[in-house]
Amino acid sequence: MSDGERERAKRNKTITLSEAERTEYRSRLISLDAPTKAEQLLDRTICQNLFEAIDYLPDAFVDLLFIDPPYNLTKNFNGKTFNRMNHREYAEWLDGWFAKLMRILKPDATVYVCGDWRSSHSIFEVASNYLNVINRITWEREKGRGALSNWKNASEDIWHCTKSADYKFYVDRVKLKRKVIAPYRTAQGAPKDWNEASDGKYRLTHPSNLWTDLTVPFWSMPENTDHPTQKPEKLLAKIILASSDEHDVVFDPFGGAGTTAVVAKKLNRRYVSVEIDETYCCLAEKRLRMAERDASIQGYSNGVFWERNTFPRIGQDRR
Repeated sequence: MSDGERERAKRNKTITLSEAERTEYRSRLISLDAPTKAEQLLDRTICQNLFEAIDYLPDAFVDLLFIDPPYNLTKNFNGKTFNRMNHREYAEWLDGWFAKLMRILKPDATVYVCGDWRSSHSIFEVASNYLNVINRITWEREKGRGALSNWKNASEDIWHCTKSADYKFYVDRVKLKRKVIAPYRTAQGAPKDWNEASDGKYRLTHPSNLWTDLTVPFWSMPENTDHPTQKPEKLLAKIILASSDEHDVVFDPFGGAGTTAVVAKKLNRRYVSVEIDETYCCLAEKRLRMAERDASIQGYSNGVFWERNTFPRIGQDRR
């Protein structure tokens, strides 16, 4: 039974593949066996082990590198298992490909690296050997199981790094629109540092390194897939808008089901994605095709980000 034929509830919006779609999208995938020019890679999904592809990538062609590697825990990815290591082994595994990726970066490139509490210190250790680590973003995961003998793990880290002191960062593109709880007015009665609309009172706030407005994809969201560690499109939108310009090249060496590539496409960037699993690559290609018809990003509308669970209002704004 194919993904598309699997029994699911009618309201389940999870993106799946029929056998016909799998055949179609498989034909779009590429793999590398010789040094390749950047023009041949742009807007393509490379279905290959990163360790096999990395030496064939061109020099200095990436503006923004987003890395979401397997965290240091035992996890199954569509039949492929990543096994937990000790701290030193995991750091050595990271370094084995991290060092080689530095070659593909432009001088003013920006790098973001994801991790959880187990892997974050190893990531910082390795990244700081090659890059300027300028911040750590912590984002709240809305879903997750409770724990009886420990605090529930409800956050992840993203390390913000740069190749040099010359890098891109556009704060005005990533402001968050928050509801005003206690609105102040001037002596003349005008709103002070907030705006009044027909549906409420709002303030545009500068982004911090604590993100609490994200929703991890789940079955009722149209971006959801069966990938076990899928990041929200909204998370990638923040990163891509803040740290790149239109037509810049966004590279993801652990592409998964294509979230980075999809958001890059929606925001008019070029993308290159590497992913070892063919099913996830085909899902990425299907999502890229879907993005040609619908470039909306849940939680982002009219040039600003909205607080969590404001999708219905955003849907109205887009009509």
